Amino acid sequence: MTENEPFGSRIRRLRRAAGLSQEALAQPNLSPSYVSLLEAGKRVPSEEVMAQLAERLGCDVAYLSGPLAKPDVVRLEVEVRYAQLALRNGDADTALDRFTDLRAELSAPEHRDLLFTVDLGIAQCLEHKGELEEAATRFDSLSRQCATQGRALDQLNVVMSLCRCYRVLGNLSRAVEVAEDMLAQAGELPPTVEYLELLATLIGVYCERGDLHRAGFLASQAISHAEILTDRRALGGAYWNASVVLHRQGRSSEALTLIRKAVAIYAEGDDERALARVRNAHATVLPQSEDANPEAAMVPLEQNAATQRSLGSSIDVAYVETAMARADVMLGQPKSAIEHAQRALDLLGPEHRLDSARVQLVLAAAHLLRDDHEAVQAAYERAALLLEASEAGRQAAFAWSELAEILEKSGESERAVWAYRQGMRRMGHPSTLISTPHHDMSQTQAVPPTQR
Repeated sequence: MTENEPFGSRIRRLRRAAGLSQEALAQPNLSPSYVSLLEAGKRVPSEEVMAQLAERLGCDVAYLSGPLAKPDVVRLEVEVRYAQLALRNGDADTALDRFTDLRAELSAPEHRDLLFTVDLGIAQCLEHKGELEEAATRFDSLSRQCATQGRALDQLNVVMSLCRCYRVLGNLSRAVEVAEDMLAQAGELPPTVEYLELLATLIGVYCERGDLHRAGFLASQAISHAEILTDRRALGGAYWNASVVLHRQGRSSEALTLIRKAVAIYAEGDDERALARVRNAHATVLPQSEDANPEAAMVPLEQNAATQRSLGSSIDVAYVETAMARADVMLGQPKSAIEHAQRALDLLGPEHRLDSARVQLVLAAAHLLRDDHEAVQAAYERAALLLEASEAGRQAAFAWSELAEILEKSGESERAVWAYRQGMRRMGHPSTLISTPHHDMSQTQAVPPTQR
């Protein structure tokens, strides 16, 4: 019996240890529903019932009845659940206020487990609100705490969140480092849902870095592990991330097959926010598959936008706005695309370099539809510089190459050469010995010739 274990939890633990069902424990004169209410803490048994339960469970009445949880511990646990529910419902401000108030009431020796849950909740609220630097600092501290306290499963969850923060901040090297270290530590253990969720996050980071070979290898591992687990959501997540890899590799039809499986699995659950996110991924792949249909993609995107505005974070909403902007570009509607892209940029703010870079690329495509070449160039340059700052060298190289094509078509040959060389450098190709009289191509500054 753990200290201050609630009475209902105690009965459940002893019943399971004895190999009894609720119906078996209820014999001869109680009902299974009454036992269920006892275990839920919604009924207080009489002394006679207590004696019968103790006999059936093979323990003394004194052991079964006391000491019960202190009233303040029960209240604190209820408050924690309310805060967690508020966060799940998308109200991060209310959740953060509740968690912060609870933090002031807790003491480390007496409430160690509750203290960890509250500190984790505060970090999750900060991440939800987009305060990623502070969230990452708190997740890092919690990870070290898990390591010293032997909380292996908790550490997997914490490192997943930490990795996700680093990814959005654009610190991809650090994201890979913390995730790979954690997976190496957990590698000797049987695969768990927590392990797969961290693996999925790492797959996304490798995709951002352009290391699609490593991402594809990990995605195949994730599917193999998920297929032997009973958790359907783990399998859905594995399909989801594998589809991202295939989509980045240009294999959109194969990606579409997997993302449809993921949508079907998430639709079986009750997590509306997660379902909206996977549907958003589906709508992103759909316009680029063999069955391309941007108009069909807009329907789920509009539904997702409504869901994420009520339940999701600002980043979730920005993802939907970006996907809608991309679909508008494919439909030849630049005005609407620019409006969606601008809303996404406003939601992301200055911290989210990687996601802002992707929005800038969509914005460039929208301006191109309007033949606004000056705006196109500005958007491409901002995207390329943001991608470089995020260590997404491969994506930056493609952004520079696309900018070079626009410059070439605009008749700006010198700047086009400069942009091509920027792209080549990001792909790992050194500059040649050839230079122009106007610009030394061996220099590394990302400043076009006409702006020096």
